[in-house]
Amino acid sequence: MSGLYFLNQFNMALLDDFNAAVARSKELTKRPSNEELLELYGLFKQATDGDVTGERPGGFDFKGIAKFDAWASKKGIAKEQAMQDYVALMEKLHQNYA
Repeated sequence: MSGLYFLNQFNMALLDDFNAAVARSKELTKRPSNEELLELYGLFKQATDGDVTGERPGGFDFKGIAKFDAWASKKGIAKEQAMQDYVALMEKLHQNYA
């Protein structure tokens, strides 16, 4: 088998794992901490959209600022790595909050 085929199989398996983890995030019975939720958000945005774009919110949009900063903290991480990190974090959260 060629390396490209293996890489595509790996990416498909990772995408399946990532999508399953996203679905599991909606099944938590207890609410994770704000820090954990922001970490999850930052990884999700990096995995799906890549590096942060747009202007950082200003003024009193504290939620918008926190979300922007969480995403910005993941800048430079490859989408595949962000997916792997999201899956790993979701495993931990599922053990603690399911």
